[in-house]
Amino acid sequence: MIQSMTGYGKSVIQLDTKKVTLEIKSLNSKNLDINTRFPGVYREKEIEVRRMIARELVRGKVDMSFYIESTTSETSTKINTGIVANYIAQLETIRNEADILSIAMRLPDVLKTEKEELDDEEWGIIQSGISEAILGLQTHRSAEGQELKSDFEKRIVILKEKLEKVMDLDSERLEQVRIRLNKAINELKQTVDENRFEQELIYYLEKLDITEEKVRLKNHLSYFVEELNSDDSNGKKLGFISQEIGREINTIGSKANFAPMQKLVVEMKDELEKIKEQLLNVL
Repeated sequence: MIQSMTGYGKSVIQLDTKKVTLEIKSLNSKNLDINTRFPGVYREKEIEVRRMIARELVRGKVDMSFYIESTTSETSTKINTGIVANYIAQLETIRNEADILSIAMRLPDVLKTEKEELDDEEWGIIQSGISEAILGLQTHRSAEGQELKSDFEKRIVILKEKLEKVMDLDSERLEQVRIRLNKAINELKQTVDENRFEQELIYYLEKLDITEEKVRLKNHLSYFVEELNSDDSNGKKLGFISQEIGREINTIGSKANFAPMQKLVVEMKDELEKIKEQLLNVL
């Protein structure tokens, strides 16, 4: 089942003293490109999380954001009482009407921030939240993948219908070629050897023959649908098949030499371009 590379996932974790919000989104990209924003206390786990994302999401431009909101009145910033007392003692010697405490609190190193340590139990909960966010993104990818699949199937049906029309026109096309050649010879008012003419005509018609192209194109279209319904999502493989489809359509167009058939070829190219454009977003 194909998946889109576009997706979004989110999880919210409520811990004892804080709320952690995890958001992850992805867009289409030829390769895997991961960008993460981690708070300082969890930065040592960044490589582990990047590996986790790479294993689960495979391809795409992935952005992961990590937000922390404190839910307690406690703060990790403390007053360095020893330094404040020392400043006040020194200021006492030059006491005047100024507010000594106010001055002291503005001096260097008065406030100290206690570094928060990573708690393994807490990280285990957050890790589960990351898995939940990734799963949400994958669900989103699968839903968009189904929409893409429906669009591809519709366009492949259109291509098959136009190929049938090309097949129906083929005998008429070859007859028109024969008529044009006969007309050209008659206009030259020259007597030609009928056997030689038939030989040259057969050679010319063989050069215009599109039997192999029609067969290959039909097979490529069937193969494309087969891959759409496979268990894996392989946008690159579908891209390769679409290139082969385009090659056969182009060859039919170059050999057509018949306006109604060339018109169908142009319409087929238009449908194929829409398929290729959408394939850029398939995982």
